[in-house]
Amino acid sequence: MSDAESESRTNATEYTVSEISGALKRTVEDVFGHVRVRGEISGYRGPHSSGHAYFTLKDDRARLDAVVWKGTMSRLKFRPEEGMEVIATGKLTTYPGKSNYQIVIDNLEPAGAGALMALLEERKRRLQAEGLFDAGRKRRLPFMPRTIGVVTSPTGSVIRDIIHRIKDRFPLHVLVWPVRVQGETAGAEVTAAVNGFNALPWDGAIAQPDLLIVARGGGSLEDLWGFNDEGLARAVAASRIPVISAVGHETDWTLIDLVADMRAPTPTGAAEIAVPVKADLEATLASLGARLKAATLRNFERKRQASRAAARALPSPDQLLALPRRRLDEAASRLSRGLMVSTERKRARFFAVKLTPATLSRRIAEARRTNDRNLLRAQGALRALARARRAELNRAADQLPKCAKASLQRHRQQLALLQGRITIEPTARRQTVQRDLLTALTRRGTQAVLLRLERLRGRIVQSERLMATLSHKAVLARGFALVKDADGAVIKLAVDVTPGAGLQLEFADGIVNAVATGDAERVQAVAKPAATPPASKPAAKPAASKPKEPGNQGSLF
Repeated sequence: MSDAESESRTNATEYTVSEISGALKRTVEDVFGHVRVRGEISGYRGPHSSGHAYFTLKDDRARLDAVVWKGTMSRLKFRPEEGMEVIATGKLTTYPGKSNYQIVIDNLEPAGAGALMALLEERKRRLQAEGLFDAGRKRRLPFMPRTIGVVTSPTGSVIRDIIHRIKDRFPLHVLVWPVRVQGETAGAEVTAAVNGFNALPWDGAIAQPDLLIVARGGGSLEDLWGFNDEGLARAVAASRIPVISAVGHETDWTLIDLVADMRAPTPTGAAEIAVPVKADLEATLASLGARLKAATLRNFERKRQASRAAARALPSPDQLLALPRRRLDEAASRLSRGLMVSTERKRARFFAVKLTPATLSRRIAEARRTNDRNLLRAQGALRALARARRAELNRAADQLPKCAKASLQRHRQQLALLQGRITIEPTARRQTVQRDLLTALTRRGTQAVLLRLERLRGRIVQSERLMATLSHKAVLARGFALVKDADGAVIKLAVDVTPGAGLQLEFADGIVNAVATGDAERVQAVAKPAATPPASKPAAKPAASKPKEPGNQGSLF
């Protein structure tokens, strides 16, 4: 019997590849329709562009492909990560296209708290190696923030406790960014809130806050797992706004607590750290104001006492001004005569110059004649020099050989050419220009002399007016008299006059001689006409110098 005939008579069922693959798929799904598999995630690179996630569960001896569909991925309580030990719940199935099997995961949870702690420690080591936990990079909190941003759930008791505590201590503006504080999306939402607060402008409709508080109530490690998100830790570290972490109770620690600028044990403690007590600030300000006022008064009193002591040591104003007053009196007495002498000197000097237009014209004409004579002399000297040079060349030509005569002839031609260039026209043009310049200067000089004369005349008039104002003759013209002794010295006080002494009474129109009679208390003078001034009146008018003190008054007749 042939081999073909023996194979056709066997009882074994014949399957196609698709049939055997489908049968195997149904068998695996029936037997392993609901299983829990413990293993370590390997090859996880995040969700695919389709939203599905593909990775491998492994242990020390085997590997199992795993897939999480897009709908299941959004319901997971936490996101899978590379190297994390998990317990996957789902069903086994096969993939006929590659003849392998895989688990389709319906639920995924960490393999106990130990796995989460191991993952947390691994993240902590990585972030610490990058320097995100260093105290040197953390910023100081503002002492009195104007606006505080709070990232928390809008419906929990945490936000009410924070707002109530801030209102009691120091009421200010609070911005709340509502987020989920538990679940798979908690970390991403809190990260977006921190970045959103940092993106607000300082001068916008919603101003950027000066301080952020990330808060949540207490819970288990799984409940607080969203605040251990690596992306959230990096966002808090990169925040330009100082951040206070208030997640859980005092015994609860998360990655955000290590990265934040300040950790609060509770959300209420965060509110206390964020703002001071307004009443305490007002009391401190009042105390400092009182101390400042008292210190100012004490300092002012010390300065006043020091000023009084210095004033007692200083001389009085009369003592300081005594010498300047004396100098002023002496200068005033010399001023009248000095003005007169100065005026006479300036008048004599002015009239001695005798600057008149005729004098200027005469001097200008003399300068023109001198310039013409010098020009003629220069032209004659040039012609004489040329004739002498030509004669010397002729004598030298007679003594030179023929070879030098040609050179001499060339020099003679050059001399003739230069002699032709030496003409009187350039000098005449220069003389014309100088004559025009001299005419302009003469006109300007005449104007300047006239202006100078006018100014000097005005100054003389002013000096005469000033001399007349300061002269004692103006005082005499108002009815006063100047009393002098026989030697011509001025007598200022009545006590300086002795009975029988000869006196000279100078009035505005002349001098009258008189003799003093009477005692020192009241001096009388008998006037008699003086022989010197011929134009004096027959009888002198009564006159007396103005007394400075009532006790020194006298009467002159």
